[in-house]
Amino acid sequence: MSIETRTGLPSIETPPPPDASDLEVRRRPQRRRLTVGLAGRWVLLLAASIAFAYPLVWLVSASLKPKSQVFDNRLVPETVQWSNFVEVWDAGPVLRWLMNSGLVSLMAALTVTLSSAFVAFGFAYFRFRLRGVLFGLVLATMMLPGAVTMIPVYLIWHQLGLVNTQVPLWANNLFGSAFYIFLMRQFFLGIPRELFQAARIDGCSNVGLFWRIALPLCRPALIIVFIFELQASWSDLLKPLIYLQSEEYFTMPRGLKQIVDGFALSGEYHWEIAMAATLVATLPMIIVFAVGQRYFMEGLATTAKQG
Repeated sequence: MSIETRTGLPSIETPPPPDASDLEVRRRPQRRRLTVGLAGRWVLLLAASIAFAYPLVWLVSASLKPKSQVFDNRLVPETVQWSNFVEVWDAGPVLRWLMNSGLVSLMAALTVTLSSAFVAFGFAYFRFRLRGVLFGLVLATMMLPGAVTMIPVYLIWHQLGLVNTQVPLWANNLFGSAFYIFLMRQFFLGIPRELFQAARIDGCSNVGLFWRIALPLCRPALIIVFIFELQASWSDLLKPLIYLQSEEYFTMPRGLKQIVDGFALSGEYHWEIAMAATLVATLPMIIVFAVGQRYFMEGLATTAKQG
């Protein structure tokens, strides 16, 4: 019923507030669905974590086992044999191989990061004819299998007299990478063009625009490219296998192959030593990711937003 107010206008009666027990009954199904959904996510995340962590845990376990127990699939070794890691250093100049891998990986990551950023900035900032066509040609190079250019590239380095040196392992990156160029171009396109115009008014050159404005603002993308290339160069076996013949220039993957080949020549495979050497080669990348994880995740999130 409506009650007339002093002004003569009818007022609408407000309904009584709902009972607290009714609200609780309504909320129970929603809470149950949220709980089930959250539990399902945790189960999926736990299963994925176990699937990704199992190979590494198995490698650590196998590297600590004696020869007869390497492939028994026990994650906790019955007998711990620390001498496997001592024998790794006796199997070859592992420290030199690690240093070579570190040098080659750093050079490859630095060169491809800077060169790809330079090319990407040109495609993102400058307006010129056939820009889209040229960028499409750059992306088309990703469709070429590595086996197609392997022999021509080797002949070029052979004519330059740089075979059996570490230069071919990283110098190709001086010309950039199509995937990294695409990644950083998308990031550069997200930077307001007014920043470059203001710097141009202040007298900044094209190189200054790239070095003083573009590079500091695209630090997350640079971190992603650097870490990706660092890991790819560290674990690369094909290039060292093609270009390196002297043991003093070997990288860690090439040195591991020589250790395994030595087992084949002797007719006796010491897989426990191979597992220990593989763990030694893997630990630097785990440390790099642990140290740079925050910057890496920040770069992924920022680049995804920019893309």
